[in-house]
Amino acid sequence: MDFFNHIINGLGLGSIYALVALGYTMVYGIVKLINFAHGDIIMVGGYMVYLIMVKWGLPIWLAVPASIVICAFTGMLVERVAYRRLLVHNAARISLLITAMGVSIFLQNAFMLIFGTDPKLMPPLFQAEPFKLGSFELASTTVINIVVSVIMMIGLNLLVNKTKIGKAMIATSEDSSAAKLMGINTNRVISFTFAIGSALAAVAALLYCNTYPQIKPSMGNLLGLKAFVAAVFGGIGSIPGAMLGGYLLGVIESLTKAYVSTTLTDAVVFGILIIILLVKPAGILGKNRKEKV
Repeated sequence: MDFFNHIINGLGLGSIYALVALGYTMVYGIVKLINFAHGDIIMVGGYMVYLIMVKWGLPIWLAVPASIVICAFTGMLVERVAYRRLLVHNAARISLLITAMGVSIFLQNAFMLIFGTDPKLMPPLFQAEPFKLGSFELASTTVINIVVSVIMMIGLNLLVNKTKIGKAMIATSEDSSAAKLMGINTNRVISFTFAIGSALAAVAALLYCNTYPQIKPSMGNLLGLKAFVAAVFGGIGSIPGAMLGGYLLGVIESLTKAYVSTTLTDAVVFGILIIILLVKPAGILGKNRKEKV
């Protein structure tokens, strides 16, 4: 029974990783960019909820959509200001990576100046009674995390595969030059991708704050890195792969804390990244693609 409980708790934590990993995998799938500033969008979402609910005293039904919209706008702004000129001029990957790190440091320090460095306590966001299955009891936060992440993945799959903008995203991912010749505004597609990925990060921030009711400017660092590991684990560039990687990573982390050591959890997580890169660099559901020279 304890083992099953650890599995469910791991899926609840993995749901948060999965939502963040989706943002990584979408941006990478379109522009081949590892946006290491993506973890800090989670921090932005958390602080927006804190500002709206705690400082302004507004209800959660206003805080949730406002946080999602602000994070989506932040993602679009970051793409427009920091990345677009580099992408247009086909800048080296290392230049994009350094820029992403710079954006991450900027966001963290900006929020330190505005809100201070002390952790802030969050109010309860989604209060619900524990779910009972016979003698087994599930925490409401765990159930909410799993249900929301599954809904988000289904919605994202429908968006990508059934809508006009989704098909434009696929075309841009396959060949941006050919997409331009077909009349697709690739800049708008890229901006939209950043917006959707950042909106998913805002949802992850809401789930994270509901599970762990504390925020601080550096909260996105480790969470973002673990989500990146999840994206690589599942197959970066694959939406189902990002979800699978997030769930598996959450379960592995939960089992490691329960049966190995709480202090070795992060070492195990990043050890998995090394093993995956050595054994199967494309990830579980990723595809090896040959690049023409």
